[in-house]
Amino acid sequence: MLKAVHHFPAGFLWGAATSSHQVEGDNTNNDWWLWEQQPDRILQGHRSRKACDWWGGRWKEDFDRAATGGQNAHRLSLEWSRIEPSPAVWDEGSLAHYREMIRGLLDRRMMPMVTLHHFTNPVWVAERGGWFNPEVVAWFERYVRKVASSLGDLVGLWITINEPNVYATQGYVLGHFPPGERDLKKSFVVTRHLVQAHAAAYHAIHEIRPGALVGIAHHYRGFVPARKASPLDRFVARLRHRLFNDLIPRTVFDGILRNPFGRERIPQARATQDFLGLNHYTVEHCAFDIGRPKELFTHGFYPEGADLSPTGFIANDPEGMWDALQWAHGFGLPIYITEHGVEDHEDRLRPRYIVSHLMKIWHAMNIHWRVQGYFHWTLVDNFEWERGWTQRFGLWELDVETQVRRKRASADLYAEICQMNALSSETVARYAPEVHEKLFPSRGSPDLGLTGAV
Repeated sequence: MLKAVHHFPAGFLWGAATSSHQVEGDNTNNDWWLWEQQPDRILQGHRSRKACDWWGGRWKEDFDRAATGGQNAHRLSLEWSRIEPSPAVWDEGSLAHYREMIRGLLDRRMMPMVTLHHFTNPVWVAERGGWFNPEVVAWFERYVRKVASSLGDLVGLWITINEPNVYATQGYVLGHFPPGERDLKKSFVVTRHLVQAHAAAYHAIHEIRPGALVGIAHHYRGFVPARKASPLDRFVARLRHRLFNDLIPRTVFDGILRNPFGRERIPQARATQDFLGLNHYTVEHCAFDIGRPKELFTHGFYPEGADLSPTGFIANDPEGMWDALQWAHGFGLPIYITEHGVEDHEDRLRPRYIVSHLMKIWHAMNIHWRVQGYFHWTLVDNFEWERGWTQRFGLWELDVETQVRRKRASADLYAEICQMNALSSETVARYAPEVHEKLFPSRGSPDLGLTGAV
């Protein structure tokens, strides 16, 4: 068996990603809590309830688990509804709580990456029209200025908005997120406001903390034509890529919003990313379907024989990570993998999913693509939005009723990688033997003793 160790560069960030509503519990003053109370909004009628009880203090034990597992960073989000429960009314106790959490990361020698908006809005924002109301840009900037002034001395890495493309699509096209709209034109208005709010936040943070690094966590989903020979399949795959993957990142790159209804200049958004945050999970095949106008005439699916997660939500396709990184590299910015993971309660797919995708990341870094960190989604099973508790993404399993955590084998796998700052053939053989030969081909020699570094 070939023995090899693929090292990552010194200072590479290894962590997990979380979001406030999904882990804190009892976020009763935001639009998602109200959404959960409505019938048929969440699978099986699930509710977030205590979530992972981080607001009750269990973040301490979970941060200990992450630190013991060799993680040197953590991505977490702040809950706008806790910090600004009413317009321009600040809850200093909540800010103090977040300060304690961030200090807790630093005390464990973990770099905090802080997200300012991760899908949830204060009730007062939702009642005033949410992200369709142009005033939301000023509201968001006011909140960001308060946070940067209060916590900025502890934070060097900021995410303004998590997955604005997902938020606009799920909330205003598909109706799966609040406010549950199904209006494509309205979604582009919301997209404009999200870009403007990001730009305002970017400039505000740099004004208050000039040395900070600021970006967006962008969801990149691979879209490939179901039949490469079909011009219609190629067209819908390109269209989805342009609207879902390219629209917002291109706008914050050059200040031009290109939607199907025309171009619009947003000059203040130009060059407002210091790094590109890349959330990537899977690749979807796209076929033209005249009967699906609301889905851009596209039938999206995974091909027969795909390596699927238990609910069929994610297909394990490591080549998609390579394509995502190649796309991200084109912006010429440092890259952080700000989310990547798979729902897998029994932890059977996750080990090969992790190592196969990390190998693609390592190869990309060897040709000098500037990947500087990896944040696994997620640390502990959490509340997965409209899917409730039906999907389990955690390195640690959570019993929602008792709050007991149980370590999955993938937690040990990830700990080995983090502690070594490397992916080794022995680690892969131990945790994902089914992909060992593919990742570390023998090349006719039982032991070449190879090592690799970037």
